[in-house]
Order: sequence, then structure tokens, then C-alpha cells
Amino acid sequence: MDVIKHIEQILGRAMSEITVSPCPTKLASALNYAVFPGGARVRPKLVMAVAQACADASAPLAHQAAVAIEFLHCASLVQDDLACFDDSAMRRGKPTLHRAYDERLAILASDALIVGAFERISSVKNVDAATQLALINVLSHQVGAIHGITAGQAWECEDLIDTDAYHRAKTGALFAAATQAGALSVGSDDKPWAVIGHLVGSAYQIADDIHDVLGDSSEMGKPVNVDATHDRPNYVHDLGVDHSVEKLKRLIQQVIDSVPDCKNADFFIETIRHEAHRFLPKEVALSAA
Repeated sequence: MDVIKHIEQILGRAMSEITVSPCPTKLASALNYAVFPGGARVRPKLVMAVAQACADASAPLAHQAAVAIEFLHCASLVQDDLACFDDSAMRRGKPTLHRAYDERLAILASDALIVGAFERISSVKNVDAATQLALINVLSHQVGAIHGITAGQAWECEDLIDTDAYHRAKTGALFAAATQAGALSVGSDDKPWAVIGHLVGSAYQIADDIHDVLGDSSEMGKPVNVDATHDRPNYVHDLGVDHSVEKLKRLIQQVIDSVPDCKNADFFIETIRHEAHRFLPKEVALSAA
């Protein structure tokens, strides 16, 4: 199965359901603009990889969990790009939503995507209601104001940033939601996968920090050196490139060592290795191989 093609298809079907008339035309257009064309779809791929590792990624609840996670991720990108935060001009190789439309529609689109994420889970028919509730609880926790991505964004409003809490909430929370959702959607225990999700999130944050320092904005489709511009924590600034790469490699090994005994563990491990190598800048990926 071509995972990216499949994810794009289920996202397309879900988007058509939340933008149908009488959804206001401009809002519908802004919603599609926020989601398509997508980036690497790392988080929904993670949902599917965990579901496949545990049982079967073709489960309807796994599909909708993947959509929900991507909706939440896209909503967070829209908010992160707003003038009151990064005031970014580009995202995924095109003008950011608030620049292409306006700030009003950007805020409303992010709201609609967050609500739509929960609707995706609750709308699945003929599944265990307790499992749906567990998924909703996980998503609520991982997007909330205590440990979730809302808390992560809010740390940028503080005078002093708790770096560990900032990264764990802003990046790690949604990765943990993705791995937990993948497990829960096929009836598996999500607890070990929550730990793995946070480890993956930490690894992704380091890779993202390396990209922010060494990446090419024309290749990435978004600005670089953003952390330095906004005086935000960055692993490369603190540790240097070599130590950051070493820390990333250790985290990837921790992820692999933490995978529980499950039906298709090797598939998940290969997915993690592929994503870790693919995301790094070419010169760093070669040195880390």
C-alpha cells in the first residue's frame, strides 16, 4: 500500500465532509488551503504504522484517527504562523494561510480543524464506544492547556521558557497522540506507545532544530533560522551539530528498544529508521548513516 497516497485519499474524503454546503465558501476554501497540499504527513503515517504494527492499519477507526491527528497538526501550524506568534510568510512552499486569506479566516479554519478532528473519531460507526471515548480522551489530553500542544504554544508567551516542558508539549504531545491513537484504534494497549511517541517527538524536535539551522528554506518550503529570530530554544544552538546528531541517534535507538512485542514490530522499526533518515538535511544524513 502507498501510505502517502492512502492518507491523501482519506484526508480528501474527510475534508469534503467538513466543507460541504452550507459551510461558508471562504471558510471551506481556507480549510482546504490549510490541509492541501500537505507536507510529509509524518504524524498520520505514525498512526498507521502503529496500527499496522499492532494489528491492521485498514481498520476504519485507524483511518479516522490518522485524519484527526493531521487536522490537529494543520491547525497548530496555522496558529504558529499567525502574526502574533511567528508571523511566517511561507508554509509548505506557499504563502501562509493568514497571508493568503486573512487572520480572521485563519483563526476560524484552525478552530474548525480542531473540532473536525474530534468529529472524525466520534463519527465512526460500528466500533466499541469505550474505544472511541478513550481516543477522544487521548486527543483532549495531548492538545490541552496542561501537557498538550496548546500548552506548547503558550510557553512562547512566557517571560522564561521551561525548555523541556516546551518541547514535550509543543512537539512531543502530538507525536504521543499519534502513537497512542494508532494503538487504541486497533484495540491495543496505548501505554507503551505513549512513551514511544514522546521519544519520537524528541527525535523529531532535534531533527527540526538541525533543519532550522542548516536547512534551505527553498527546499523546506518555510523559513529557516526562526528559533534564533524569536530567541527560542534550539538543540543545535545549545549542543552544536555533532552532539545534536549523536543525541538524535541515541533517541532513535531508544525508540527501537522500546517497541513492545507486537504482530509487526519490524515494520514499525523500519518506518522509524526511514523517517529519521529522510527528514535530516542531506549532509547531516550522510554523516549520521
